[in-house]
Amino acid sequence: MTNRLYGFAAQNSNLNSNLNNGTNENRDFKIDNLIVSARVVDIVLDETHPLFKEVGEWNGLGTIVYDTDLSNPPVFYQGNFAKPLYPNTKNYPLINEIVFLLNLPNTQIGDIISSTNKYYVTSVSLWNHPHHNGFPSNPNTPPSSQRVDYTQSIAGAVRRITDQSTDIFLGDTFKERSNIHPLLPFEGDVIMEGRWGNSVRFGSTVKDRPNDWSNTGSNGDPITILRNGQGDNRAEGWLPTVEDINRDDSSIYLASTQKVPINVSSTNYNSYTSNPPSNPNEYANKQILINSGRLVFNTTQDHLLLASKKSINLNAVSSVNIDTKEHIVKSDVIKLGSKDATEPILKGDALVTELQSLISQIQLLVVALQAVPQTSMAAGLVISELPRISANLELTKSRINKII
Repeated sequence: MTNRLYGFAAQNSNLNSNLNNGTNENRDFKIDNLIVSARVVDIVLDETHPLFKEVGEWNGLGTIVYDTDLSNPPVFYQGNFAKPLYPNTKNYPLINEIVFLLNLPNTQIGDIISSTNKYYVTSVSLWNHPHHNGFPSNPNTPPSSQRVDYTQSIAGAVRRITDQSTDIFLGDTFKERSNIHPLLPFEGDVIMEGRWGNSVRFGSTVKDRPNDWSNTGSNGDPITILRNGQGDNRAEGWLPTVEDINRDDSSIYLASTQKVPINVSSTNYNSYTSNPPSNPNEYANKQILINSGRLVFNTTQDHLLLASKKSINLNAVSSVNIDTKEHIVKSDVIKLGSKDATEPILKGDALVTELQSLISQIQLLVVALQAVPQTSMAAGLVISELPRISANLELTKSRINKII
């Protein structure tokens, strides 16, 4: 019984068979055609694209139109389609970036075991830069405005954009910026970079290296840095940069032993009677730091919980505001106005009850004094005021603040 091969197994079997039966020239030809370089001419990213239906509608998102002739201006070839290879990672190329293509099984392998489609792997790192790796459509005779963007080195052409512009068409909305810097890597780092200065670094403490987190701990202590928007806006976008929690737009640092020099807006810990928190830029232990222009924590179904082994400090330059239907504070001691406060707060209901009792006794005394000629006039004045004072006692109680 003959086993039928499908998918990758079928492709591998066919390739090996052709290689084993061919000459050296045929063998080279087959290997060369297994992986093909191509320029991206167009890409389908939404339903407004004219090729949306032709590439399979929503199932065809990320499909590119490509041209395998890299030495001349691109030509639109009808049917030169390639789909992204990876289903879970979206890293689509820009127009005029170079990708490499693979012949791999398509959805027809159930009927034709050798049926294939072209699939592409992410852009070739021509300039080794996360912003883009587009290549001029006519590299042999670029326009004068484009020639100054390239300098020659031992490694070949090096891209040096300095004027915020480029003649490489990269897409309808993608406009090149000359001040996007790649991250400087350190030994052992795993780095993921977006095209606009957003990144994730899975790094570590690296002593004697130019970064802000390696002044404490030991080499190899882990740190994870999520950064959105770089703070370094120098024009030389080819120069690498390092995260800076005080200049980057938004950052999250997951530290282990690192001391991160964050400049917090306020370090007023005068409310503490003892053991105040250390300044955030001096703390060197397990911690998570979040820094941005504004922070919003929101829940849609359940509680927002803050728990601490020591204290919870709310520190603001202007005020701490609480807007809620009910505000409950349960504590053994509550001090208002100062950590040195000693005067107790009076209980409203209990005080009113005692004052009402006192007024009743005064009324009895005043009635008796009215019978004495020498005090009758003064007693009459007092007794006329007692009902008003008694009625106003209820108004002295807060309708909002309650104590036990």
